[in-house]
Amino acid sequence: MRSSSSSPDITTLLLEWRAGREEALDRLVPLVYAELRRLANRHLRRERSDHTLQPTALINELYLLLVQQRAPAWRNRAHFFALASQLMRRILVDHARSHLAGKRGGAMTKVALEPRDALTEGVPGREFEVLAVDEALTRLADLDAQQARIVELRFFAGLSVEEAAHVLKRSPRTIKREWRMARAWLLRQLGGNAPHG
Repeated sequence: MRSSSSSPDITTLLLEWRAGREEALDRLVPLVYAELRRLANRHLRRERSDHTLQPTALINELYLLLVQQRAPAWRNRAHFFALASQLMRRILVDHARSHLAGKRGGAMTKVALEPRDALTEGVPGREFEVLAVDEALTRLADLDAQQARIVELRFFAGLSVEEAAHVLKRSPRTIKREWRMARAWLLRQLGGNAPHG
C-alpha cells in the first residue's frame, strides 16, 4: 500500500474505471496484481494450513467480484486496496461457512493471528475461529462502524495508521485512539486478553 512511482497511473485508471471505462480495468490489473497477491498472502497466512484456496484463486475470485462492480466507490489507490482486502475477507468468510456446512457442523475453521499482526501485537500467539472473528467484527460494526472499518483497514488490509487516516479522512491521532479501543473490545470478545496501553 506504500506509494510508488506507479501510484498516479493506478489512481488515474481507478478513476477512469469508476467513470465507466471498463477497458481501464484491463490496464489496471497488471499494475495492482503484485499488491493484490501480497494482500491475498496476508489473508491466507492466517487460514488453516490445508486451506483449498491459494493466492491466485483468491485473486481470481476477487477479480470476478470487481468486474461485477457497476459504479466502483473508490477514490484513490489506498481506498481501492482497502476495499479489495475487505472483499477478500468476505470471500474467505463465505468459504469458511461453506466448508463448515459441508462438514455438517464439523470443526470451525481456525485463523492464526501472528504476534506481529496489528490486532494481536503484545498478545501471545492465538488462534481464533475465522467465523468468530467475522461475527465479532460485525457486532463491533453495529456498535461503532468507524472502529470496525479501522480494524478492517489496519488488521485485514495491513494499512498503517497514517494510511487508514487518509482513507477515512481522519487524523492519525483519532485513528490511533479508535484503534486501541476497537482492538481491546475485539480481543475481549474473542476471549483474548487485551494488552494495556
